[in-house]
Amino acid sequence: MPNRLAHETSPYLLQHADNPVDWWPWSEAAFQEARRRGAPVLLSVGYSSCHWCHVLAHESFEDEVTAAFMNEHFVSIKVDREERPDVDAVYMEAVQAATGQGGWPMTVFLTPDAEPFYFGTYFPPAPRHGMPSFRQVLEGVRAAWADRRDEVAEVAGKIVRDLAQRELGHQGGRPPGDQELAQALLGLTREYDPQRGGFGSAPKFPPSMVIEFLLRHHARTGSEGALQMAVDTCERMARGGLYDQLGGGFARYSVDRDWAVPHFEKMLYDNALLCRVYAHLWRATGSDLARRVALETADFMVRELRTAEGGFASALDADSDDGSGRHVEGAYYVWTPAELREVLGEDDADLAARYFGVTAEGTFEEGRSVLQLPQQEGVFDAERIESVKRRLLAARAGRPAPGRDDKVVAAWNGLAVAALAETGAYFDRPDLVEAAVAAADLLVRLHLDDHARLARTSRDGRVGANAGVLEDYGDVAEGFLALASVTGEGVWLEFAGLLLDHVLARFTDRESPESGALYDTAADAEQLIRRPQDPTDNATPSGWTAAAGALLGYAAHTGSEPHRTAAERALGIVRTLGPRVPRFVGWGLAVAEALLDGPREVAVVGPDAADPRTADLHRTALLGTAPGAVVAVGTVESDEFPLLAGRPLVGGEAAAYVCRNFTCDAPTVDPERLRAALGG
Repeated sequence: MPNRLAHETSPYLLQHADNPVDWWPWSEAAFQEARRRGAPVLLSVGYSSCHWCHVLAHESFEDEVTAAFMNEHFVSIKVDREERPDVDAVYMEAVQAATGQGGWPMTVFLTPDAEPFYFGTYFPPAPRHGMPSFRQVLEGVRAAWADRRDEVAEVAGKIVRDLAQRELGHQGGRPPGDQELAQALLGLTREYDPQRGGFGSAPKFPPSMVIEFLLRHHARTGSEGALQMAVDTCERMARGGLYDQLGGGFARYSVDRDWAVPHFEKMLYDNALLCRVYAHLWRATGSDLARRVALETADFMVRELRTAEGGFASALDADSDDGSGRHVEGAYYVWTPAELREVLGEDDADLAARYFGVTAEGTFEEGRSVLQLPQQEGVFDAERIESVKRRLLAARAGRPAPGRDDKVVAAWNGLAVAALAETGAYFDRPDLVEAAVAAADLLVRLHLDDHARLARTSRDGRVGANAGVLEDYGDVAEGFLALASVTGEGVWLEFAGLLLDHVLARFTDRESPESGALYDTAADAEQLIRRPQDPTDNATPSGWTAAAGALLGYAAHTGSEPHRTAAERALGIVRTLGPRVPRFVGWGLAVAEALLDGPREVAVVGPDAADPRTADLHRTALLGTAPGAVVAVGTVESDEFPLLAGRPLVGGEAAAYVCRNFTCDAPTVDPERLRAALGG
């Protein structure tokens, strides 16, 4: 019989709806039940494409005996971290503070007042590798709750007090300048892997936001070292197993330093960020590889992640059926030489094995290989390779596909809107721009209420119950600003403004607005044991830095002093963190580059919407590499963008106006002069 999760919208929660565990969704009712029973709360947090979440569920939550013990002694709450990043952040901070590490699945035991007192991640069904079994943990916590309740309450109270004292030591101040950004670059250089690209050692995550900073830093300063790190890292990622050589798109991370073996889940946010980065790399260098990867990644998102409503699904699982009924990580993507021969025949299989680095021993598990593009000697016949790729892709399509988490997350869709709009504009792919518009339209129709407040998620056209957090407002505003620049439709600028008004009103530090501090949840959101606040960029831009970037772009478009001031104040944290931990504030550093460059404001005016000279200037403006430049395009009579006001044609022809820091260049009708003015 299904439990209380059966009516949820989250695919992750629905995966647990048939567990014998009497799960509750996160709700006040669950804590009321814990108080009524005098029972502790078992909080289990994960997400649908998390491999070890599935393992824990199969081993323990589907086990009748374990479930009966949980039901008798605990009130069990299941949370999708992608739906409730605020709940996840608060308790993950406690886990990391107590144990020095974290991850998912996250298992936390709470008092009925939601105060944590015992933590862990994955627990096996039997003791191993020094870990207690899940059943041992449950029995230990039950005994402590029954026999030492006062001690448990004391521990929980101390943990909450300690968390409250971990407030950011952020006193506001000035945004970073040249010196801090140069120090950040130096710090990145020290952590850079010159043999393999990327930063640090295994596991290696795609550093999309850091690469955006490196590209912007090169555009502003001419630093060849910054550009080289970006170019080499992008090439190594695209040639490795991290990138899907047949279908396009990137996996979550590489388990090794060489980008060879990925953790196979594919996330919307990674692919949106990387699609945009490779498009920007092409804009800066003209690299054929960057162009191919940007377009293939965009096509992957539209083909495999787009939902029937026009939004984008969150993720594809790492695991899938290997054809024998077993769910195995990477089964959909890996190949043996025998499988190549079966699809391609002897000669083309030998070619494919050499081209993609497939070996008899295998580069993954059980003699299977992840397809890569190892550095090779000799020349390959391009047409023959394309034929091989088509046939392998068609054969792969016949395998059982990985599961898809098809909930639409507002923030990640905002990232996808920005990536698809720009990639479509750069490469003359109006279908990609149309996909961006459709996703943006879904966000407005479904996720935005009458007061322009965002809902975090939707699924199958049903909006979720959870309020948007700061990253939703920042990333969706960023997507709308990119869409406004590409389409020339000022309504997207207006929607961005509505979202950013909420940032200023509900996410800032009301007691000390001059500090520039931002919170991850709104002032009127559900009160947790603490209000989460994290300025560091991890898999995605933090809400803090995403909001700073969108505030700055909106201010450049409109001249709004409150938005610019808020952006500058928010960047004060980057002045502190950038020189110390540049890998973890990449988007903040990229926004700081835009601030130092102006950012530049470009207005393109033409006689009518169909004028080819206007289109030429508009495209030239979009292809400029000046960090964070904003672009407005329209006719002389247009009132869609503030930047177009009072901008006449020049000699009856379309003209471009470039301004920065309250100073404007003379208008030009020449695309080459515009290109030079924008670093194109």
